[in-house]
Amino acid sequence: MVTTAETTLAEALPVLGLRVSAGPIELSGPDDDTLIALANLAFEGVHAPDAMPFLVPWTLTPPDRFHREFLQYHWGVRSRFGPDAWSLELAVRYDGELVGTQGVSTHDFLLTRSGETGSWLCLRHQDRGIGTLMRRAMCALLFDHLGFEEVASAAWVDNAASNAVSRKVGYRSNGLVRKPRPRPATATESGFDAAIEQRYLLRPDDLVRGPDLQVEGVAPVRRLIGLDD
Repeated sequence: MVTTAETTLAEALPVLGLRVSAGPIELSGPDDDTLIALANLAFEGVHAPDAMPFLVPWTLTPPDRFHREFLQYHWGVRSRFGPDAWSLELAVRYDGELVGTQGVSTHDFLLTRSGETGSWLCLRHQDRGIGTLMRRAMCALLFDHLGFEEVASAAWVDNAASNAVSRKVGYRSNGLVRKPRPRPATATESGFDAAIEQRYLLRPDDLVRGPDLQVEGVAPVRRLIGLDD
């Protein structure tokens, strides 16, 4: 006898069922409606035209391709998610309003128990302490519920806001690296210049915690990344 059973989208893609609340912050797996809302938010602006905080200059994608490529990136993250290598990209809401994303990427996680955080906030939501709260919530999730033993991060040395968030969260300096940095939108020519990246490392005992976490849907994610049978 063949038995069929209905499966929800969150059951098929467990990240979509993940919800993390910490005071005014909520992190959640973004469905497609949330993804297009995030694309619209990012299109408003993530940084000043004369700045480039990212290693990959995705904010410089031409307007006619911006939304499509934003969606394609996140769909690709979903399709590649598995125990060997994965990125967890979560939508961030502050007091219920969508403000940006907070993520972590890892390779060989079951061996290294390590990954690197990354995030962005819409420009009009910056300088309100949201970046610190969402990073603290993410790191608490990683350490307390997803088996991480360390978390890395990085920022260009002149990115004062990102460096300040890392210090407030408890990351320790982990050296300087010279890398190619994409030129900003205001540059006379596109391309790269050499720049210095500040590396950071965070371990559980160093985490400066924010509000207590309320977590839903983490058990299926643990199984998906190979932590539980």
